[in-house]
Amino acid sequence: MSNKLLFLPFFLLLAAGPSMALESIPRDTIGVKVYFRQGHASLDSLFQGNGSRLDSFSRCLASFQADTAFQIRSVRVVSGASPEGSSKINRSLSERRAAAIRSYLEKRMSLDGHAFEIESPGVDWEGLTGLVESSDMSYRGEVLEILYHTPEFVIRDGKIVDSRQRQLGMLHGGEPWRYMEERFFPELRASGVLVVVETEREDTSTPEPVVPPRDTVVVEHRGTVEVIRRDTMNVPCPVVPARKPFYMALKTNLLYDVALVPNLGAEFYLGRGWSIGGNWMYAWWKSDRRHDYWRLYGGELEIRKYFGRRAVEKPLTGHHLGLYGQLFTYDFELGATGYMGGKPGGTLWEKMNYAVGLEYGYSLPVARRLNLDFVIGVGYWGGEYHTYDPIDDHYVWKETRQRHWFGPTKAEISLVWLIGRDNYNEKKGGKR
Repeated sequence: MSNKLLFLPFFLLLAAGPSMALESIPRDTIGVKVYFRQGHASLDSLFQGNGSRLDSFSRCLASFQADTAFQIRSVRVVSGASPEGSSKINRSLSERRAAAIRSYLEKRMSLDGHAFEIESPGVDWEGLTGLVESSDMSYRGEVLEILYHTPEFVIRDGKIVDSRQRQLGMLHGGEPWRYMEERFFPELRASGVLVVVETEREDTSTPEPVVPPRDTVVVEHRGTVEVIRRDTMNVPCPVVPARKPFYMALKTNLLYDVALVPNLGAEFYLGRGWSIGGNWMYAWWKSDRRHDYWRLYGGELEIRKYFGRRAVEKPLTGHHLGLYGQLFTYDFELGATGYMGGKPGGTLWEKMNYAVGLEYGYSLPVARRLNLDFVIGVGYWGGEYHTYDPIDDHYVWKETRQRHWFGPTKAEISLVWLIGRDNYNEKKGGKR
């Protein structure tokens, strides 16, 4: 008899996370990594390219399952979480992610009935330590000092008086924490699976077929048993790398649409809750015969900061504060006194009024790729404007004024179309 052990990790143990390396894994491996959204335990095939990597690995695993010489000995599932939130929540999240992985393996890859070993450590502190060690982040030494020497909880007289999470969050005003939150924490939300496959083959007088060369082959003879150890095994199973998400939105202000002012806006997510956007509106309706003028055109630039639970779970969603600036001109007259913004016949700049202000809003998910964004803004509106009266076939100028207005200068109920990789809302029924 000749015995050979082949180790196949299903979800690739986190590349930079030592906590996922539960045992010394031989190099003859294939693997894949599956990511979870922050605070959620559902396995989303559309998130971070999970589906394409799972499909690729499934084909590789199926090729071994189809060979009766191979038998799956055990399946080990390891699932962690990032440090945000309480220890209790993270432990539960880790367990639910492991359960989701197990369910997927049993149903989609015919691994039901096999012995599963489940490990849910909660926060993957060792994984975070490895990521910091291999980085060049600011305050790296101080962060590692906390990770090395501060326990997860500091307990005195039976009470928790400090914690590793608190010290990291307070370090240098939270700057290192925000850096890790953006770059490292997503890596801690992946899950790993180790599938051990064992095979036995009878020795025959027929020579074994020629196999592709390996890096190193050592053959030992122990009685009637031949043990073959290889440093590297060539497995033709591609591992699809994770694709970076992309978040943007197109939107229209329904209040302007109702007022017959066509408009279109775009918003781009910059990271860490920040976004930049712009809007344009244009309406040029008129009827000299009836003395009706309904003209308005101009644009806006804004920068926003999203915050709150929803904003953490999904970019471009939830509460937001912003700063905006507007340039616009107008001409409104419906058979009575008319109002025209800017200087008639002047340069483009002279024709414009302007406004600057602060806004608050909330972007509410209403469909998979649609949000409703409610916004109110207050600030200053300035610029020259003119009044006139329509008389017969003429327009008689009345006066020229300067506007100095402090108060509401912006109102939106915008329909937002979410565009980009991973930029969608999940169905209701639990956190992502």
